[in-house]
Amino acid sequence: MSQEPQPLSTVVDVSIPSVARMYDHYLGGKDNYSVDREACEELDKVAPSTRALAVNNRRFLQRAVRWLAQEQGIRQFIDHGSGLPTQDNVHQVAQAIDPESRVVYVDNDPIVLAHGRAMLEEDHRTAVIQADMRDTDGIFSSAEVERLIDFEQPVAALFVSVLHCIPDEDDPRALITRVAEKLCPGSFLVVCHLVSEDRATRDFVTEFMRVSTQGQWGRVRRASEVEAFLEGLEVLEPGLVEVSTWKPDGSMGPKQTTKEWIEYGGVARKN
Repeated sequence: MSQEPQPLSTVVDVSIPSVARMYDHYLGGKDNYSVDREACEELDKVAPSTRALAVNNRRFLQRAVRWLAQEQGIRQFIDHGSGLPTQDNVHQVAQAIDPESRVVYVDNDPIVLAHGRAMLEEDHRTAVIQADMRDTDGIFSSAEVERLIDFEQPVAALFVSVLHCIPDEDDPRALITRVAEKLCPGSFLVVCHLVSEDRATRDFVTEFMRVSTQGQWGRVRRASEVEAFLEGLEVLEPGLVEVSTWKPDGSMGPKQTTKEWIEYGGVARKN
C-alpha cells in the first residue's frame, strides 16, 4: 500500500455529507448540516438501528479509554479519525484518571480541526491535527505527536469506527500493522468496525455511503475480516464482540432493535 498522503481540504463543503458530521447528528450534536441529516434519514430506511449503534460505539470508546487508563496505566493516546468533539472525549476520560494524560486527535475533516482546536486551546497536554489517518509516517513525525507522545512508553492507538472508511485498495489491515510496528511492547490498539453478515446490507450501505460522501468511504465488512486486522496482536478478553457487550459498566445504552449491522471490536495488546 502506498502511504502517499491524501490531499486535505481546509474548506468545509456543506454540499456533501461528512461521516464525522453524520456521526455528530446521530449522537445528538449540533455541528452538522441539512445534507448530513438527509443522508442519515436515507440510511435509516435500510439500517434503522444506526442511531443506537452510534451511541453504543461512543460509549465503547469511553469505556475502553477509561479501562486503559485506570487498569493498564496508559497515559498516551492517539485517536485516529477522532470525529467532532462531543461530551466525555478521550482526553476528558483519560485526564479524569490522571490529569497528565496526553492525547492527540487525528482527523482529515477541516471542521473537526476548527472545533477541536477551539476546545483544546488552553490544554497543553492535548492536540488535534488535520491528517489522513493512512499517513502513518506523517502523523508520527508531526510536531504535535513529537511534542506529546513518548514512543519509548506504551501508547494506545485508537481506530474506533473508522476503518470502514478505508477502501480495500488502501489496505486497512496494513495500516494497523504499520501503526503497531511503531509502538513499543505493552502498547494497545483499540479497533471497532461496522460489520454485517448480510450481503445485501453490506452492499447497500457501502454503495450508499460511497456515493453520498463522494468516495470518502471504504466498505462494510464481515467479522472475520476485522479479526484478521489484529493477527499478531493479543486480543484481550472478552475478545472481539458487539461493542455494547465489551466490559459493560452497568449504564444502560440504547438497544439495537434490529441487527442488520453492528459495531464489532475490542482491545489488543502488542507483546
